[in-house]
Amino acid sequence: MSNRLAIRIASPGEALDAFEAVWNHAAEGGRGTPLSVLAFADLPLLLATLTPARWALLKGLREAGPLSVNALARHLGRDYKNVHTEVRALEKLGLIGRDAQGRIRVKWDIVSADLRFDR
Repeated sequence: MSNRLAIRIASPGEALDAFEAVWNHAAEGGRGTPLSVLAFADLPLLLATLTPARWALLKGLREAGPLSVNALARHLGRDYKNVHTEVRALEKLGLIGRDAQGRIRVKWDIVSADLRFDR
């Protein structure tokens, strides 16, 4: 089974409604496939948060496997301070985490985006 993250555009009310539906389903004894979702209020916020540089960092880290921030900066050929700043932001979003040795790693096997015109 793959570890999947869905990225969506959703208002706070829509996100709350989705949470409530899952909660009620579980309270009724329902079982389902766990789904992790990262929701943004709008597309400009998503694009400002998940920049091309951050996506490239995620891709490079996913390909290389767990690394220290210093090793990742060298692997990407980027400045340590900038990589450190990006890593902190991606950790706050839950897109990367740390292993038992403190190395950073991509937490997801698959990241998919659901972008709709009606938002």
